[in-house]
Amino acid sequence: MVDVPIAGGSLTEGIIGSPRFINPLLATSDVDRDLTTLIYSGLLRLAPGRGYEPDLAESYEVSDDGLVYTFHLRKNLHWSDGQNLTVEDILFTIKCVQDQAYKSPRRGSWNGITVSKVDDLTIQFSLKKPYNFFLDNTTLGIIPAHLWEKVKPEQFPLASLNTNPIGSGPYEVVNINKDKAGIPQSYNLKPSKKFALGTPRVNLTLRFYNNEKELLSALGNGEIGSASAVTPALALDLSEEGHKIIRAPLPRTFAVFLNSSRNQLFIDQTLRQALDLAIDRETLIQNVLSGYGVPLYNVLPKSIVDEPEDKSRSIAKAKELLEKNGWEINDQGELEKKKAKTGPVNFTLATANISELKTVAEILAKDWGKLGIKVNIEIFEPGDLNQEVIRPRRYDALLFGEVVGRDYDLYPFWHSSQRLDPGLNIALYVDNETDKLLEEIRESNKVEDLGAKYQELSNKIMENQPAVFLYQPDFLYAVPSDLKGVQLPIIASPADRFSGAYKWYFKTDRVWSIFAKIASYF
Repeated sequence: MVDVPIAGGSLTEGIIGSPRFINPLLATSDVDRDLTTLIYSGLLRLAPGRGYEPDLAESYEVSDDGLVYTFHLRKNLHWSDGQNLTVEDILFTIKCVQDQAYKSPRRGSWNGITVSKVDDLTIQFSLKKPYNFFLDNTTLGIIPAHLWEKVKPEQFPLASLNTNPIGSGPYEVVNINKDKAGIPQSYNLKPSKKFALGTPRVNLTLRFYNNEKELLSALGNGEIGSASAVTPALALDLSEEGHKIIRAPLPRTFAVFLNSSRNQLFIDQTLRQALDLAIDRETLIQNVLSGYGVPLYNVLPKSIVDEPEDKSRSIAKAKELLEKNGWEINDQGELEKKKAKTGPVNFTLATANISELKTVAEILAKDWGKLGIKVNIEIFEPGDLNQEVIRPRRYDALLFGEVVGRDYDLYPFWHSSQRLDPGLNIALYVDNETDKLLEEIRESNKVEDLGAKYQELSNKIMENQPAVFLYQPDFLYAVPSDLKGVQLPIIASPADRFSGAYKWYFKTDRVWSIFAKIASYF
């Protein structure tokens, strides 16, 4: 006898904000994306970890030159209103995304891609050049042509379908609870029997709040049972109160980016290496993130590449390295290289007015101060940091977090062509070998092992030490202790937590193992 999941139980989750565009073509807010993920399906769906799993498509293949992706749809697909879902729905969705008149924020990722119908169950996408991360495009939710084709582009944002959606995903809307002003207070969802991957087992309600204080109060009094993107400190408290904290790595790289064009002290590689050696990342993560994070010793996390064999870091090791290379602390306690007549080492560290980053900056300044380095911290409001500091590259060193995406496509962040605004190469890093690796990872369909290329890329960047990499934070999801089956993908957006919601369950039943095996096929 074995336990197998069965239907039953309800989950109420709290979210900050109010839905406006429950539409995969228009969704920009977290609330909109949450509901869109639950109500719509794409050709593929995010799988736990870094991969994808078939959704509307049962299979696909890629041409030898990496330019043509062919998807084969499942038979007997339906919308939640009972109408058939066909290749025409996919053609219509992509046409709308690509049409500037619809003003979809997803348009950029579909530029230059030709979509064509092969037969009633087959669709092809043709690219102008290979792009190894194209599969992420195919998680885009498909909208029903039989409903939306009647809506003109200028009326698209105003259509009632944006708040009363019809999709083919794991859930469909049962009812919407509104206040006296007509503002939605919650959406009650039920498992869809028409979902291609099987009927979900848990009823789901999303309840909306104006701010974090209201959300936390609802979590505390039991009005809701789950909440996402909770802070590390709150996660500790909720864990002690009986909640289960589900963790997933966020594809975000927090580091100090060194601008040697503005402060030529950073040209000295020994100094850059000493700054790296002085930081105890494990302690930093414990103090700042309550332990909810992964230390970064290079540009990519250990889930992608191997870490350095010697991960030990200390002030003593940093001092030893500096002394071996002609640096010394003078009588005033300042680090300098007398033979080079550089003068005392000091620089400005810029960062955003965010509690976490300010704390990190203070810890870094204190540790580097033990090396005789004076660090002046400059704090900017996030908008000002971007406009006045990052875009004009007006900083000595910048403490910042880069959102590198689910596939860890580092081209925008480290290719030399991106070193000036609006590029995101904020270390102003230039290296021909790195450029070639980035191009191969992104575009070459002949690369059989991307993992090996990622390792080579990581080694090359760390050889040059253009930044001091610090940590990758965790996405934290508080759920009831009895909710099972929650396996998260890499979280590029909080809505990604719902990609596998159809597998969640509260209840189980004991059956003979032979019946469990049969059930696994359905």
